Amino acid sequence: MSDTSSISGNVTLQASGFIALADISAVTVRTALVGSASYFDVLVIAPGMHQQQSAGEINRGEFPTTGAMTTGYVFRVENPATVNYLQNIGITGHLVTARVFPHPSYDENLSRQNKLIRSFFVTGVPATVLYALCPALTIIVVVLLCVIQDWWGLGVLGGFALARFINMVVVKRRNEKGWKGASEKGDGDLLILLSQDRWVRLQGPVDDLKAVTAGQWLRDLTAIESFAVMCATMLVYVSAILAFNASTIGSLLIAGLLLSTVALLTLCNSSTQCLQMCDRVIRRVRISERYPRRRVLADQLVAEMGRKDWAIGMGLVLPDPGERGAVNV
Repeated sequence: MSDTSSISGNVTLQASGFIALADISAVTVRTALVGSASYFDVLVIAPGMHQQQSAGEINRGEFPTTGAMTTGYVFRVENPATVNYLQNIGITGHLVTARVFPHPSYDENLSRQNKLIRSFFVTGVPATVLYALCPALTIIVVVLLCVIQDWWGLGVLGGFALARFINMVVVKRRNEKGWKGASEKGDGDLLILLSQDRWVRLQGPVDDLKAVTAGQWLRDLTAIESFAVMCATMLVYVSAILAFNASTIGSLLIAGLLLSTVALLTLCNSSTQCLQMCDRVIRRVRISERYPRRRVLADQLVAEMGRKDWAIGMGLVLPDPGERGAVNV
């Protein structure tokens, strides 16, 4: 029987559990892209798992100025996950057009079978496959730890999984469909000015646009939820310390799982083709040619929309003498 407590060459890997404490945002980004958490997340053991609740700050403090080109109102995008997605698809000097669609699971024009298939692959086939590999790897490592009877290693993974479960439950509780403003009919057309001269045009039904831009995505933590998140965070740290008791092969398996999962999850995030939020999906549909200056973009959109009150309110153009600007809300 092989000795699972050591590997030839006196290689020491007992500190592999500390990899879980690395400040990596893959789990946070995944939460923002899908707009919530899933039960499969419990088996996605990746570094930075204890920071999932910080998804509500993923926009890095930016709430971009937005003009409703159909009504003239000027406001800000309040949803941090939407802002983060727009930051990622935006390109300096270009107008990127994105559109809001109903989530396939809520599309009445699809059959039940098509709803299920399209919902499963809504992020794209590559992203779905990459994400599915993450829990599969965890199951494989659990089986291998049982085979070599490394109960300490198994306990470490159990602690990580429990911490993921707690965070998953809290995210689901915080993701409430709260205030989104009054329902309106018709289509909307928004121009969003992001930092670094990134411009995004977001189109779709007005109610769908409100769902992904207005109100609160993840509400503030309650006292009980804050305590639960604190316990989950401490559980990750304790599990990382207990990893010192795992065998060398067990530590190698845990380290391999953590590194492989974060690599797969990062690739999954980068290949995800959309943002899922409040039963809607945002997709990039077009990228314009590079504009020589922002005023050229403004003049083009003003001519297309037949009104410029929104552009005045956003500071893109100057009002004519005696002309009123847009309404800022």
